[in-house]
Parts: sequence; C-alpha cells; structure tokens
Amino acid sequence: MPQMPDGEPAPRDGALPADALASVPGSAFAMYLHVPFCVTRCGYCDFNTYSLTELGVPGASLDTYAGAVERELDLAAREMGKAPGGVPAVQTVFVGGGTPTMLAATDLVRLLDAVRERFGLADEAEVTTEANPDSVDEAYLRVLAEGGFTRVSVGMQSSVPHVLATLERTHDPANVERAVRAAKAAGLQVSLDLIYGAPGESLDDWRASLEAAIALDPDHISAYALVVEEGTKMGAQVRRGELPLPDDDDEADKYELADELLEAAGYRWYEVSNWAKEPRFQCRHNLAYWRDEPWWGAGPGAHSHVGGVRWWNVKHPRAYAQRVGEGTSPALAREILDARQRYEEKVLLRVRLAEGLPLDLLDDAGRRAVAGLVADGLLEGTAAVRDGQAVLTLRGRLLTDTVVRRLLDY
Repeated sequence: MPQMPDGEPAPRDGALPADALASVPGSAFAMYLHVPFCVTRCGYCDFNTYSLTELGVPGASLDTYAGAVERELDLAAREMGKAPGGVPAVQTVFVGGGTPTMLAATDLVRLLDAVRERFGLADEAEVTTEANPDSVDEAYLRVLAEGGFTRVSVGMQSSVPHVLATLERTHDPANVERAVRAAKAAGLQVSLDLIYGAPGESLDDWRASLEAAIALDPDHISAYALVVEEGTKMGAQVRRGELPLPDDDDEADKYELADELLEAAGYRWYEVSNWAKEPRFQCRHNLAYWRDEPWWGAGPGAHSHVGGVRWWNVKHPRAYAQRVGEGTSPALAREILDARQRYEEKVLLRVRLAEGLPLDLLDDAGRRAVAGLVADGLLEGTAAVRDGQAVLTLRGRLLTDTVVRRLLDY
C-alpha cells in the first residue's frame, strides 16, 4: 500500500488559507473522485485500493460509499464557496480507483449529480470514469452516458495472456473489445490504458498489445512504463529475486516502438505517456494536473491541490466514512508549498507537455540551460528559438528527468 507523505496536520474543519482560495478564479477547477474497491489487488498496484474481503465488518461498503463521498462534497462546496466569485464550476470530473465500475452505474451518476448540484458543471465539461473491461456492458455504459459521463478509460494493460498473468490482471482480454464497442455504442469517448516493461514481456509481446489497441480504434491511448513500488507484492517478488527488475533500455525501446506505431496510426503525443487522435480527445482532466490547475480529490486517500496547498485524505474507507459522518474533514495532513517548490512543480509538470514549457516561466538558471539541452538533442531547437517554448524531442521524452534536473540547475 502507498505511504502517505509527511505534512502538517490538516484542519479538522477543512479550512483553506485565504490566499490559496484567491487563486481560484480564472482557473480550470477539476474534481477527482476516488473509488477504492477492487475484486483483487494486482501485484504491481500501489494505489489506495481494497478488496471487499479486506474491509471487514462494519467497514465501508459499495452500497454506502456514494453517500460518504457526498458528505465530503458538502464540505468541499462550503470551503470553495469562500473563493472570490463563489463556488467554481467544475470543468472536468475523473472517477478513478480502484475499480469505479464495481459501483452500480446509478451510483456513479449519483456522484456526478452530487458534483453538479454543489458546484455546477461547466458547458462541455469532460466527465471520465476508469473501467475494468470485465465490469461493464452496453447497458451499464448507456446509464453513464445518459447521466452525463462523456468518456471511459478502459484498463487494457496488455493483450498478451502471460503478461496479464504477471501483472495479476484478471480480466478476459476478449472483453476489452466488447467494452470498447459498448462504450462507442453508448456515445462515449474511449481511452485505453497500457503498461509496458512487465517481467517476461518481449518487444514482440509489446508490439502485439499496441497493434491490438490500435485495431480497436480508441480516441486516446495511454502507455505507462511499469514502476515496481516498494510495499507491493511485485516489489517483494523482485526483492526476493523471483522476478527481474524492469530494464531501462528495454523500456526505452518499448516507448520508441509505441511512439512509432501510434504516430503511424494517426495518434499524436500531447504528454509524455499519452497520445490522442485529435486535440479534442486529449484528457482535459489530466491536462489540469500538468498545467498546475486547482483540483479537489474526494474519497479515501485522495489528494487535492488549491493555490499551492496540497492535502491528502485518510486512507482507509472505514476511517474516511467515520470522519465525514461526523461532519469533519477527512484530510489527514497537508503541506503549503513555498514559491520555490511551486516553481519546481511547474517546471516538472509542464515540460512533459507537447505544447511545451514557456521559457519566460524559467528563472535565469533555467533559461541558461536551454541552449545546452537543445545542443544535446533533448529540446526542440525551433520551438525554443521561434516559439519561446521548451518542447521535448523524442530523446528528451526518454530522458525527461535529466531535462528537469538541468532546467532546475540540480
């Protein structure tokens, strides 16, 4: 399970500093809703998730979960209502997990309705849920679409059975195609999530997964390198020598193959790990994170950020339900970022975007580093000179951490 970061105790009433709230007007406010339930926890997963058997009795339940989140949304609306101009309309909603589609479709719509009633949704708001391909069908997805959802992100991960087995993904690969077909029939945009670098996955395996994903003609594809986290089952297996640690060169080869095949199929990268057919299919919710916009994360273990204040909720669903049931904030702790920390986050996040990091946002040391990064083939020279943007080359995408360190003069 993930370890929570250090921080100062969060106020029990959820109060935010006035200067943080003052930064909200003019921003694209986003809402993240965390659903922590899974049938089983995959061996590589470091997210705050629980199988129902782990929760015990009288732990939080599928039937009562939506009501608990509604109570946190009451607190969120009260606090965000103190911002100049009042409660901001929500531009994007993302329901993640866990497996959000373990909840009834009507409960997911209920959560969206709760956001709409307390905050309002902006015109053309983007509303996404993650989905396990085994847990949705056309009837389920039609309820979501009719309730206001616009997008579904299907956890495909791989099309190769032995890779799925290593990842301990239990879904039937054939159901990915059924889920995509059902989502399209319901009028939803479709994204597929892939993972590369699993122990035992060959380059041909990865090619097969990419080709299978492309053949389904989704609007958007995410491809993430496997990271073996401490505290996970896979982390223990690697530590004991039962599984090899993912190889950096192998993952670089697989990233290059992904970019080549996706580009040839008409997908364009807009963030290091994300490709879309057209700009309108880019995930606007994730763009809000990368552009350092404010968001509120509701649910156990969810993180939030408003105006340089970051906070995170208690992890366990039972503790979460108890706090919101008492009318107190579920926030466990928070940190207030200073100007340097905010600057470093802005560089770290925005340089990942194909639109680039404006050079005028960089300090003197960062601007001095740009010429060397262009010379080393890590930043696009034309974008830097003509457009005033730091835009990663393909090689730069493979070495993003190096680019960030040099821009920050580390």
